[in-house]
Amino acid sequence: MPGDVSTSDTIYALSSGRPPAAVAIIRTSGPRAHDAARLLTRLPPPRQAALRTLREPSDGRVIDAALVLRFDAPESATGENVVEYQCHGGRAVVDALLAALGAIDGLREAQPGEFTRRAFANGRIDLTEAEGLADLLEAETEAQRRAALALASGGLKRQIEQWQSRLVELSARAEAAIDYVDEDDVAGGDARLDEDARALADELAKWLARPRIEPLRDGVRVVVAGPTNAGKSSLVNAIAESERAIVTEIPGTTRDTIEVPLAIGGIPFLLVDTAGLRDTEDRVERIGIGRARGEFARADILLWLGEPDAVPDHPRLILVHSKSDQIDRAQSPSRAIAVSALTRAGIDALVARIVEQSRTLLPGEDALALNRRQAAALASVEADLREASATSDIVLAADHFRSACNGLDRLTGRAGVENMLDALFGRFCLGK
Repeated sequence: MPGDVSTSDTIYALSSGRPPAAVAIIRTSGPRAHDAARLLTRLPPPRQAALRTLREPSDGRVIDAALVLRFDAPESATGENVVEYQCHGGRAVVDALLAALGAIDGLREAQPGEFTRRAFANGRIDLTEAEGLADLLEAETEAQRRAALALASGGLKRQIEQWQSRLVELSARAEAAIDYVDEDDVAGGDARLDEDARALADELAKWLARPRIEPLRDGVRVVVAGPTNAGKSSLVNAIAESERAIVTEIPGTTRDTIEVPLAIGGIPFLLVDTAGLRDTEDRVERIGIGRARGEFARADILLWLGEPDAVPDHPRLILVHSKSDQIDRAQSPSRAIAVSALTRAGIDALVARIVEQSRTLLPGEDALALNRRQAAALASVEADLREASATSDIVLAADHFRSACNGLDRLTGRAGVENMLDALFGRFCLGK
């Protein structure tokens, strides 16, 4: 939401799918939400759904009969006064109600993600829950849904609250040691402070070692690489079970990367076809080959269709012996999976190996997983705790504890995140 948009406005939007539908849900939020509803109908008591006739404020014409729900601030999804209209889902009905709301003084159409951004601004959710909700709205596989739901329902928020409680205690103990460092009862400080700081740092380190959310959210990146005419594009088509990449016998047909999103066994993948590796004078093809080599570093899993003695260095490499249906390729190298895109021999075995390797990159079922932003913030907290536990200067240790507290505030969105809020809430739909 752009910074010049007033949060004191009352906003409205269609929150359900595009009409036509059996039911459409239109939400309003803000200081004039209740007054606007009273211009349309008789407002029910808080948190009670009531069937009401909606009328045009200007001339009293009937718009529709709808269920109306009222929520009073701060006990609402956004922390503001909210009214929700559940009306019939025809286009004409939805358009008429939106037009009636838009004609009321002080109301304007919401921007994408503005309802959720107001919930964040009013403390109804923290930044980790907002990020989980954004992932939940975009989830296309069961694994994505479960991971996003764990985040959106406050799982990480509750864990952070536990860390904050322990960190505040450590900080208070350090401040007390500074205040009374010359007193006999502390005798130079808190003897267990270093140990407790290391214990919390060790716990954060275990969280940082967990698989990240990106491979699950964006798809495990499986890059298919090798020399020209090795059968890369044919293999991509065979795995995807569709003609996604152009296949010819002409060397250099694939000149750029081709990305094919797909789901296998509930796991999202991004299958990447790359240009064949060879020496060439063709300028465009050389650019494609450079991009292909760049994909090696980006790959979560690398499928290599070239000679075993030219294997790139990669931690999750699968050797593939393609075109195994051809007589001169009947013998496959050791450790390589023999496949034929033509007969589909070996394709199932290859897919099974890909799925097996991908599981090491993904969070466990219902496990909380950090994204890059969250991991970076948590890593800074761990670093401050390590520094605090390593120094003999209690004043310096207290400063590191304060910095660690700020790091947790960045993690939850209480501080230092303004530069990324527009990008985050821009991922939401209009009525969310």
